[in-house]
This record gives sequence, C-alpha cells and structure tokens, in this order.
Amino acid sequence: MFGIHVTKTLNKPITEVFDLLADHANYQSFRGIKKSRLLEQGHTEVNGEGALRLIDLGSVKLTERITHFDRPNRIDYLIEKSTPLPFKHQEGSITLRSDGDKTHVEWVSRGYIDILIFGKLLFEPLFESQGAKGFASLLKQIEQR
Repeated sequence: MFGIHVTKTLNKPITEVFDLLADHANYQSFRGIKKSRLLEQGHTEVNGEGALRLIDLGSVKLTERITHFDRPNRIDYLIEKSTPLPFKHQEGSITLRSDGDKTHVEWVSRGYIDILIFGKLLFEPLFESQGAKGFASLLKQIEQR
C-alpha cells in the first residue's frame, strides 16, 4: 500500500490556494503535469463534487472523480482509472486551514497498485516517493504565483 502525506503552510490566502487547487482544467500550468482536462462538470460547481478530471503526468495518466468539495476548506477525490499501472485508490484528500493571511495545506493519498508482488515491491515505493515530491512541488509552485 502507498501512503502519501504532505503538509505545507503557504504564504497565500486560503481562497486563492483553494481556487488554484480546484481549477482542474488548468493543472497543466504546473511543472510536471503534461495535460489536464475537465471531462465532466460537477453537480453544483464546474469543478465541484462529481467532477471528473484527467491528469496526464507523461508516464502516468490518472482519471479522478471529485467526491467531496467544501469551498474553501477541502477537496476529496478518488482515482477511477489509471494507465499504465492499475491503481486501487482508497483516499485522496486536500484539506486547507486559514492561518491569518497564510494557508496550511494537508494533502493525503492512499491506495495500492494492483499488480501482484511487483506492485507492492517495485511500484508502490516509487509512486509514494514521486507522489510526495510532486504534491510538494505543486504546493511550492502555488506559493510562488
């Protein structure tokens, strides 16, 4: 099982951080993301609960469904489809907390790669390491905007 847990306090107001994290169609503006696209709009907001997004990292493509959307405090998602590795995603959550003019962000992702033995031994540790670096990089890029 992989478990990614990244926390960072950004020198940005919570609404600005939330808006950037919720803008699924423009994730490709972040380094490390080749393409992003909103495949289905959410029920009450375009990027809200029910929205389906495609995130293309180059070597991995993820189709993610927004399962909880609480502006400006939380976005939960689940990976519904992944290529070339088959993910069984159990939790994806981005929680934001305002701290004056700063925002504390906690980003969690848990699941496993559904390939006998090799998933657990080879791919999960790599995905966990690269995922943590990717989440931290994305948050750093948000702070620099």
